[in-house]
Amino acid sequence: MNPARKDLLLLAGFAAAVLAMPVWLTPFGAAYPDLLQKFAIYGIFAIGFNILFGLTGYLSFGHAAFLGVGSYTAVWCFKLLTMNVLPAVLCGMAVSGVFALAIGYVSLRRSGIYFSILTLAFAQMSYNLAYSVLTPITNGETGLQITRTDARLIDTWLSGPSDAIPSTTLFGIPMSGYPGFYFCAVMLIVAFYVAMRIARSPFGTMLRAVKSNQNRLNYTGVSSRPYALAAFVISGLFAGLAGSLLAVTDPLAGAERMQWTASGEVVLMTILGGVGTLLGPVLGAVIIKYFENIFSSFNAQTLHDFFGFLPDPLEDVAVAVAGLFVGDGWQLTLGLMFMLLVIYLPGGVMEGIRRTGRALRRRRPGTSSGQARGSPAQQDRTQAGGGGTRRASTAAAASD
Repeated sequence: MNPARKDLLLLAGFAAAVLAMPVWLTPFGAAYPDLLQKFAIYGIFAIGFNILFGLTGYLSFGHAAFLGVGSYTAVWCFKLLTMNVLPAVLCGMAVSGVFALAIGYVSLRRSGIYFSILTLAFAQMSYNLAYSVLTPITNGETGLQITRTDARLIDTWLSGPSDAIPSTTLFGIPMSGYPGFYFCAVMLIVAFYVAMRIARSPFGTMLRAVKSNQNRLNYTGVSSRPYALAAFVISGLFAGLAGSLLAVTDPLAGAERMQWTASGEVVLMTILGGVGTLLGPVLGAVIIKYFENIFSSFNAQTLHDFFGFLPDPLEDVAVAVAGLFVGDGWQLTLGLMFMLLVIYLPGGVMEGIRRTGRALRRRRPGTSSGQARGSPAQQDRTQAGGGGTRRASTAAAASD
């Protein structure tokens, strides 16, 4: 199939699946707007992180700083300018991009674990500054939020002063509930398209070359640092977009969004879904946010209702054991799932999907095992498609 046509079909299928989330997620109990918004927002966050980690191999533990900067900037736009979300999103991305440029310029002087530690240090400094030194800007522990006394210069000029606390809007459309989700969904589709174009472009090829063998690339006379810095800034822009959308759907910005655990969460999302793939980070974000919001809501009464068919002694034992993995212990379930995936599916959920597809093709009547696997030349071309931890991960970026 023509690669351009294949990309068009992939984009169309992705857009249809995202826009139809309220329908096909209903059986899973995940079709309410707040959770759908998180799926879309953290999908954008993970897509942007994958541009850096999946394509260049640079593992950042400080991307939550850009998420927080985007949120703070968006809320300040609401307070000073207008409750229309477009200026807030654009300003959030711009400020996060500049912040990423500054941090990336310093951090990319090192690679490997030293780069990761530098990004983590910058994120923690940002987190602590937001809690203490920058309290006049961030409002410290309370968090930055909308108040009645905000200037909102553009809104005041257009509609006059108001004593009410307004809500975020898109040209009069409230950004709460399903309208807020669909705005985030459109941003997710745009972010996916941009990431796909980057992965397919010569620039994406250079990023994969940085990941494959940076020293060899430098020996050819090509400096790898500008490409890595560009990927870092683009990734920061995506994180700023995600942070701005968090403020759009809930106009409150707090320093907890800049904590190291938020940076670790996006790493888990990317690895869980599949590093270097297009769809993988989005799937990882959906899975983790689903477990966080659904499994964490289970309590003892829910478990007693679920195991009510058992005799009372067995029911109590089952509730006691299951209670370790839900509610406050939902992260134990996530940890076990992540461990099993890393052991048996190093390529994440996308590797499992590919394996399932190959198994189904082998079982198709009239298809020989040689045809299902492909010719030796095809296998060689697939294996030569890129570098990194596994050659197959780069081939996956072109196939999904």
